[in-house]
Amino acid sequence: MTLPETSPTVIPVDAARGSAWIADQLRQAIVEGTYKFGQKLPAERQLAEAFNASRTTVRLALDRLEADKLVARRIGSGTFVSYRQPGETDDIAEITSPVELIEARLAIEPYMTRLAVLNASAKDLEKIFEACDMAEGAGNDPARFTEWDTQFHIRIAEASHNPLMLWIYRRVNEIRAHDQWAAMRDKILTQQRISDYNRQHRALAEAISSRDVEGAVAMVTSHLHYARRQLMGAEGSV
Repeated sequence: MTLPETSPTVIPVDAARGSAWIADQLRQAIVEGTYKFGQKLPAERQLAEAFNASRTTVRLALDRLEADKLVARRIGSGTFVSYRQPGETDDIAEITSPVELIEARLAIEPYMTRLAVLNASAKDLEKIFEACDMAEGAGNDPARFTEWDTQFHIRIAEASHNPLMLWIYRRVNEIRAHDQWAAMRDKILTQQRISDYNRQHRALAEAISSRDVEGAVAMVTSHLHYARRQLMGAEGSV
């Protein structure tokens, strides 16, 4: 049995099996590269026909894949593969220094923040403030703080409501997760700097919430320049 036009893959149908089985078949196709990173999956209706299943069953299967971060759904656009084959970002990560990463963020985040100020919904703002709370609750744990620092900026990217901007920013954060950053994290993230970052995050969240475009852009720019200074100092002392 052949799936719709977007994939020539032949997957055997077993109507006695439900969403878990469908999810497994799609997971295998994604991991093996039949559906590649960024590719749109067939519509739910097409998948339901291909798997001889109800759309509800297909939707549950896609829920499983989304929970496993293999796909991402975009309202009005469809379901897209978010899984990257191992090693896809390794080459660029190896040749990008932490300071170069901050420079790229300086090119992206001010306008991303401007869009967030203009487009953020009440739910988006709630998620941004939640990330602030969680980062502040991390105390002096660099790894825990970094997790929520990353979420804070990702949630601003989501609040831009620009799918391409979000996609680009997720790629930036994949580089940030590389071993180079992890190796420097404990050196950079002292108790005082974690406190400074938390204060800057809170002020930025408040500016976004109050729809202060210029204030928010100035704050995120200042925040990233501060981070750049810390990274340059850390690299210089290596």
